[in-house]
Amino acid sequence: MTIENPSREEIGAILKKAKRIAVVGLSNKSDRTSYQVSAVMQKAGYEIIPVNPSIDEALGVKAVASLKDINGHVDIVNVFRRSEQLLDVAKEFDEIDADVFWAQLGLENQEAYDFLKEKGYTVVMDRCIKVEHSLTK
Repeated sequence: MTIENPSREEIGAILKKAKRIAVVGLSNKSDRTSYQVSAVMQKAGYEIIPVNPSIDEALGVKAVASLKDINGHVDIVNVFRRSEQLLDVAKEFDEIDADVFWAQLGLENQEAYDFLKEKGYTVVMDRCIKVEHSLTK
């Protein structure tokens, strides 16, 4: 199936409902896009959970090595990994209690999309969560 994102209205509803965002590939370097986007979302009131085995913390929050290390429900898994890595992240996403799989701007993977949609998940690809959030205010 072709990658088809939720409508702008549906994305707005997702962002209004969400509280916890796990960010896969979040860097602890302030010049990185993952850091800048996540900092804006944290400032907007979202709980950010850094998912990166290479760092101890980001944005003042202790990092976890994988999605499976997160306790409790996750509303959105926001992914900053190369497109070819999205299927592996999607498979891990399927093993946790999360609602929405979100691949950042420039990231798409048809196989990951099909895998998640066949399981009934909401999937957003090739969209910046910060930009979408600014459009829903």
